[in-house]
Amino acid sequence: MTERLSSILKHLTPGSSGLSSITSKNADDVVITLAIRTPLAKGFKGGFKDTQLDFLVYSLLTKVIEKSRIDPQMVEDICCGNVSEGKAAYLVRAAALAAGFPNTTAASTVNRFCSSGLKATQDIANQIASGSIDIGVAMGAEMMSVGGDRLERPFHPEILKNQEAADCMQPMGQTSENVGHDYHISREMQDRYAAESYQRAERAQKAGWFDDEIVPISTQVKDPKTGEVKDVVLTKDEGPRYGTTFESLSKIRPAFPDYGDKSTGGNSSQVTDGAAAVLLMRRSKAIELGQPILAKYVGSTVAGLAPRIMGIGPSIAIPKLLTKFNLTLDDIDVVELNEAFASMAVYCKDTLKIPHEKMNIRGGAIALGHPLGATGTRQIVTGLSECRRQKKKVLLTSMCIGTGQGMAGLFVNEQL
Repeated sequence: MTERLSSILKHLTPGSSGLSSITSKNADDVVITLAIRTPLAKGFKGGFKDTQLDFLVYSLLTKVIEKSRIDPQMVEDICCGNVSEGKAAYLVRAAALAAGFPNTTAASTVNRFCSSGLKATQDIANQIASGSIDIGVAMGAEMMSVGGDRLERPFHPEILKNQEAADCMQPMGQTSENVGHDYHISREMQDRYAAESYQRAERAQKAGWFDDEIVPISTQVKDPKTGEVKDVVLTKDEGPRYGTTFESLSKIRPAFPDYGDKSTGGNSSQVTDGAAAVLLMRRSKAIELGQPILAKYVGSTVAGLAPRIMGIGPSIAIPKLLTKFNLTLDDIDVVELNEAFASMAVYCKDTLKIPHEKMNIRGGAIALGHPLGATGTRQIVTGLSECRRQKKKVLLTSMCIGTGQGMAGLFVNEQL
């Protein structure tokens, strides 16, 4: 009770800095005690191309139990972000039961496109903060090898009478070209940004920076020519292309010629399979159970904008979130901003004046891949790992969201 009163008083004290407030430690804080992910595999031709979503979720949940050593009986809810699979709620519930969670552990799925993994984290964190549950798992998982998020049919004619509603049908590549055109993000700017993403990912992978965030996953791969099925163990991301340069990227032809000439397969996020998970609980519960506290979940928010320029969503969501906690970008140590396209990444970096040395230090979705429902959680896992490596505190994650939205999350690393 004394800690709780102290926390409330800190929030009420005039002139108290936002940084001191978010970095304070209180018994009822929501904290992360485990943050892991699978390797990210190339869609349609990578190590997970023949793996089903339920098995991917099952495999990662078994690792959550194994690595955290938590009694599964204590986990009250699991929320998984997923975009492409309409029946994901069935698959996640069954996968959780098979992984060793009892039937008393509930499960659900959530879909807010590319922010689904962060939305799942917000869902579990809010349940803990409100007292609905004590312990939960938030995760994201996507098998883009199976299918994407394209609409199967147009909206109802009545809905299409509204221009912004109709714009929600624009392919993501078209929205990227809209951003490039409207805000004068040239092909050269995009290719130079993408080359840096690839080079950072190569450097990070060769230095072993990803090793503490990735758990090995055993699965099977079928040879498309012979039909032979092989047992494999995936241990590293398949996206980084060593030796990528601005010159090599500049030779790639535009991917969406019907809409523009700036976005290419080289400066856009990769089609990817993968999953990530975080274990959350109240700080007092983590201390009681002897769970290692990796980080504090501070908060997250969502914002909307015109669907045709959905890519710039982080430029709306980030200031909104920072304002809520009386912070500026100077208070942020590490930024994980999803690189759906170089067009939006360049726009958000330049508009918000994010120092590039703080942002996507290990590369982003252009080099690593963007498994839609998993990215929001993957950013937390990668960002906290980078905070530990640098012994830095404050992590900001953000992503654009199809149909014109942006989301951002704030975390404090406690493994200094």
